[in-house]
Amino acid sequence: MDTDAGDDARFTDEQRELWDHVAALWEVARRRETEPVRKLLHREYSGWVTGTDAPHDYEAAIASVGPYSPRVLRYRLKPLKVTVFDHEVGVVHYSYEAAVETPDTGAKSISGRWTEVYKKDGDRWLMISVSGGPDGMR
Repeated sequence: MDTDAGDDARFTDEQRELWDHVAALWEVARRRETEPVRKLLHREYSGWVTGTDAPHDYEAAIASVGPYSPRVLRYRLKPLKVTVFDHEVGVVHYSYEAAVETPDTGAKSISGRWTEVYKKDGDRWLMISVSGGPDGMR
């Protein structure tokens, strides 16, 4: 529930809008709200989490924030690079630290990195792909 504000000054308005969208998605995920995620993912979405054997699809992404996923207790995001191409495609690279909880393992701290790709659809950003995940996974 924290983002590193140190890089804010170098963002353009468009980059700031996209970064704020990334942070808002983390909040939606923290609250385990699947319906907003359905509206924020492109129907042809695909992503690949580090350490998994294959990419996942739209429905798997929805499930990743649902009631059977690890509960995010708190998090900190640090933008590394935010790029917007021709006002219609955005790429966000960032690192994160989070405390998560599962029924099996209880609470634990994790850190990792994500690259997220977005496509502008009218006045909103739709996620079309992600790649990354927890550090130490291969």
